[in-house]
Amino acid sequence: KSGTFPPLELRSVAILLIFTDNFVIIIFNLYKNTKYKLASMWDFLIILRYIFIPSTMNNLISYINNEIKPLKHTDSIAEAQDLFLDFPYTHFPVTEDGIYIGCVSKENVELLNSDAIVNETRFHFERFFVRTSTIWLDVLEIIAKNESNLIPVLDDKNTYLGYYELEDVIRFFHETPFLKEEGGIIIVEKEVDKFSMSQVAQIVESNNAKILGLFISNVANGKVEITIKISQSGLNDIIQTFRRYEYEIISEHQEDSYLNSLKERSDYLDKYLNI
Repeated sequence: KSGTFPPLELRSVAILLIFTDNFVIIIFNLYKNTKYKLASMWDFLIILRYIFIPSTMNNLISYINNEIKPLKHTDSIAEAQDLFLDFPYTHFPVTEDGIYIGCVSKENVELLNSDAIVNETRFHFERFFVRTSTIWLDVLEIIAKNESNLIPVLDDKNTYLGYYELEDVIRFFHETPFLKEEGGIIIVEKEVDKFSMSQVAQIVESNNAKILGLFISNVANGKVEITIKISQSGLNDIIQTFRRYEYEIISEHQEDSYLNSLKERSDYLDKYLNI
């Protein structure tokens, strides 16, 4: 984890997003490849927290899925094997009298005797789940840690209610202002020990713009790379302010007057040398 969270009074920062670059790979693979394609596994930490987004944006309840009934502890392993053949899930929940008791994984089920009963293999169960009150950021983190594309949803008494599919959680993320709203994107870089999230916000807002979202896209060689989505497309003043605060601009921008000036001088020098 790098940098610091902005102070509470910094209410105009709409979203704070900090995650490793593997998350970008995950999203890319989900939509480029098959419906449930996962990236090579998720050495992954999400530290995303909303600051100024309506509470409804944190609520996934409408995405609870009951299309496929959970396995019962009395079902046979053959039934579980058939389920994984029919549906592209990595895991599937098991219940006993309506109470969630764990998930069976496709990998384990494929190796088990098809004549056995699910209940006889409890020591193979994986017991991850979320509550209806769990915000979508935590849902996504639990899915990532368990390398799954499905997660059971329980009430406070551990009664099984249904499941979330990874694709629905990603779709939910797509509805956030970070991805949905129009704006410009700047990628900047600075030494880890000199980087401050509140300073980044101050630089943007001092130029009469608002942050729609930002995340740490890379940390290497003592430097941190920050990707920022800003509420306006005219970015030149913001870019120059970042330079004054000794941030290196990684992204390229047509309106970057500093680079345009350097190019003009370079062209002039080439022309002079060729006389």
